Amino acid sequence: MIHRLIFFAIIAIDALILFFQTSEVSISATEATLLYGDFSFLQVLIQLSLNIFGQNDFGLRFVMILFHVLSILLMYFISERYIDKKRNRLWLLLMFVLLPGIVSSAIVVNSAGMVIFGLLLFVYLSEKIKQVYLNVLLLFYSCIDIGFAYLFLGLSVYYLMKKQRNLFLYMIGLYFLTSYLYGFDVHGSARGHFLDTIGVYSAIFTPIIFIYIFYSLYRKYLASQTDMLWYISSTILILSLVLSLRQKIAIEHFAPYLIIALPLAAQTFVSSYRVRLKVYRKKYRLAFVLSFIFLIVNTLVVFFNKELYLVIKNPKKHFVYEMHVAKELSEFLIKENITCVLTDARMQKRLKFYNIPKCYENKLQEIDLKSKKEGNVTISYKQRVLYKANVTKVNIQ
Repeated sequence: MIHRLIFFAIIAIDALILFFQTSEVSISATEATLLYGDFSFLQVLIQLSLNIFGQNDFGLRFVMILFHVLSILLMYFISERYIDKKRNRLWLLLMFVLLPGIVSSAIVVNSAGMVIFGLLLFVYLSEKIKQVYLNVLLLFYSCIDIGFAYLFLGLSVYYLMKKQRNLFLYMIGLYFLTSYLYGFDVHGSARGHFLDTIGVYSAIFTPIIFIYIFYSLYRKYLASQTDMLWYISSTILILSLVLSLRQKIAIEHFAPYLIIALPLAAQTFVSSYRVRLKVYRKKYRLAFVLSFIFLIVNTLVVFFNKELYLVIKNPKKHFVYEMHVAKELSEFLIKENITCVLTDARMQKRLKFYNIPKCYENKLQEIDLKSKKEGNVTISYKQRVLYKANVTKVNIQ
């Protein structure tokens, strides 16, 4: 009973925090491009959410939070295959919700959260339904997002090694279908992005967890304990590292495949911990405690990111700056009875979401923060000026 209460408490508290965070950020230019740009499946879902909840930040991010909550449930159910004790599954679940990459995917509107949910759903259903239904699900995946193309590569390697020729050919066909629909950007000679990719992975997982996931995959290979989940995660990890030798990769397309490997890492950790005498378990406990300290610190930094403006010299170097300012700017303009403006393209798209459309009657021109020139529009967080601009009336007659 206590485990069930803790389980639902983790989900409830996590969801409440995320709902609160929706009011702390503005729509970014990238999110606005997704919302108002080329057609996509995620765009349809976001538009549906906005129609239900209204044109506001909660409606914008509700779909991502929903994907996140469903992913937590699926992660727990999948972990039952790899971890016996409920207590250990709850620790894994807590680690999952605290991962920096998971926290960001639950708030930021992009395909990462949807791909994580899709991957977990596939892994969960892979032992629940017949292969023919899985094939239909994969066909659907191939039509909705480029991020699933790597799933087909991982599965093609898995079915090749299992000598299932028809399924191997089907996965290759889905890979080429997705490539045809969305295209790929593979180009150039070596550009030295390998270390950058390792660094980004470490930021998404924290260094200790990333290293241990890598170690767990390698150890399972040596022990011949390879299943479908192992093939998917290992194939995509190797592919991402190889591609990073020649180009900067879209890490949001690859990281979900390592995230779903968490049950494998947890299984390896629990197994290694159990077989050792208590006196030799200290380094495992230390690694476990340090991992959670890193996770908690990273999560607090994300949720209380505005406090960083007090110590950052250049506010625009803040890692969430692109998701600040726009909402407050729109509120200021509306308060001043300015209902439309002409400004730079990135801010123009963001203001459109907050019902400030483009027009030629009012010109909004941003002023460099280093400039001593004052503007008639100033946006500040924690008494730090983040944005200043001039709004001028334009005579268009």
